[in-house]
Amino acid sequence: MTEETPGFDEKPDVPSGATPDDAEPQAASEEGAAPAGDASENAGLVAQLDQVRTALSERTADLQRLQAEYQNYRRRVERDRVAVKEIAVANLLSELLPVLDDVGRARDHGELVGGFKSVAESLETVIAKMGLQQFGKEGEPFDPTIHEALMHSYAPDVTETTCVAILQPGYRIGERTIRPARVAVAEPQPGAQTVKPAEDATEAQDASGAEDDAGTKESGGPDEG
Repeated sequence: MTEETPGFDEKPDVPSGATPDDAEPQAASEEGAAPAGDASENAGLVAQLDQVRTALSERTADLQRLQAEYQNYRRRVERDRVAVKEIAVANLLSELLPVLDDVGRARDHGELVGGFKSVAESLETVIAKMGLQQFGKEGEPFDPTIHEALMHSYAPDVTETTCVAILQPGYRIGERTIRPARVAVAEPQPGAQTVKPAEDATEAQDASGAEDDAGTKESGGPDEG
């Protein structure tokens, strides 16, 4: 049995050639290295977080751009669809205009009777539902954008170029004119506007002279003299 030597204390391991005083600064430096490592680790996390935020902003901008492009695409497709539909309807109704002209002539001559009348009225109802509108009336001012003048004359009772007869009605769908109204127009007679004021002045003078003569006769002034 080995006896322990009294008074012997264990010392920490010290490198050879170093004194016990050198061990204390080394332990202190190891303790101070731990906070420096935490700071560098935090800086790395912050950098990663910034990268994630940047990537998120880029993806959000891409998503917003794609959404805007999709909305524009939908509006463009809808606009094209409506335009194609209007063109198709206009082409179909254009082919029916001669039939409508025949129906109108038959109605004017009193020949729209019996079953033919029912068929004609059904046809007119259907094309009205499709948006076809008839225009052109006698007495309305001539508009070259919707009227086509086939006959021309002068008339004393008009003050501007006027449609005096509708030779063939016009048709439109909404703002689109399928066929202009073919009309006969009348213009004011040349010089009518300059002659009329002179005639009015002469009539006014004659009326004034007649009133003066009537007043003289009623007063009896010249007879008494």
